[in-house]
Amino acid sequence: MNHYDLNGRVAVITGGAQGIGLAVAERMVASGARVVLWDRDGATAQAAAASLGTAAFSATADVTDGAAMMQLAAATRDQHGAIDILVTSAGIAGPIGRVMDYDPADWQRVIDVNLTGTFNACRAVLPHMVAAGYGRIVTIASIAGKEGNPMAGAYSASKGGVIALTKSIAKEHAGMDIAVNTVTPATAKTRILDQVTPEFIAYMLAKIPRGRFLEVAEAASMIAWLASAENSFTTGAAFDLSGGRATY
Repeated sequence: MNHYDLNGRVAVITGGAQGIGLAVAERMVASGARVVLWDRDGATAQAAAASLGTAAFSATADVTDGAAMMQLAAATRDQHGAIDILVTSAGIAGPIGRVMDYDPADWQRVIDVNLTGTFNACRAVLPHMVAAGYGRIVTIASIAGKEGNPMAGAYSASKGGVIALTKSIAKEHAGMDIAVNTVTPATAKTRILDQVTPEFIAYMLAKIPRGRFLEVAEAASMIAWLASAENSFTTGAAFDLSGGRATY
């Protein structure tokens, strides 16, 4: 396993208690960073941080609460001295169903967590990066945000919004040493699969030419590089982790 130089860096990972977020935390700790897991499930986040050792910390966070995120970012900055890296891994799949049948409350919940939650996290952390003159943000979108999955309109729309939001933030800060990129994974083996039907899982697997789901460690490898100082030029880009599914 390659190790990127993250010594002395402080990374915040939303949704860091499990899945891709936890895999990223593991990779970053191994590369010398201190990580702070922001997760709605505070107990699980605390346990996850404990499993990572003394370089990991946790905080209960609701990404849909913009004011609380601002306060948490300030507290994290005060406690750890900086927020150098942000990875936005918090997300939900939402129910499966046609748009014409979709409950507006379910639509709003998916948008609130996946898109507005990403906005809230970036908005909370960016002032600290601007003040420091350095930052790396990696948002986690989805190949669904590029292609649009049937029966998953809310999820697809939310992730398409994350891609566009990432590009906007990147351009706003392109004159500084702040790189803002997104990754667009195909389906990974995480607990998010518990939220969808076996038939939908089979559909998603059939779309991946490699014939298997993404491993979270594979996602963590790319994200760790994007979050490092070595990524000194690329910003506003979408990096596919699709196993050959992506067509553009």
